[in-house]
Amino acid sequence: MTVEIIVDTSPNENALKYTVVGKQVIDKGHKTYNNAEEAGDCPVAQALFGIEGVTSVFLMADFVTVVKQPEAQWDGIKDAAKDAIASAYA
Repeated sequence: MTVEIIVDTSPNENALKYTVVGKQVIDKGHKTYNNAEEAGDCPVAQALFGIEGVTSVFLMADFVTVVKQPEAQWDGIKDAAKDAIASAYA
């Protein structure tokens, strides 16, 4: 089954919000990961930190926010992050 993901901008030009339609990405509250080591218990965050340029991952309700390094370009991150999130919630 294909997972629908809506990608939105945020007030932070270095962050994109990925809404996973019809899925909860976290059971309750929210979680922020600032590196791959912190993401040890979260497969989607681990996958996102495997993408060059990703500096933090925030999960809440039905969305994942991905933050990149200021010098990194979204061209190399946006679709890879969408694919990683879709795979994690398929």
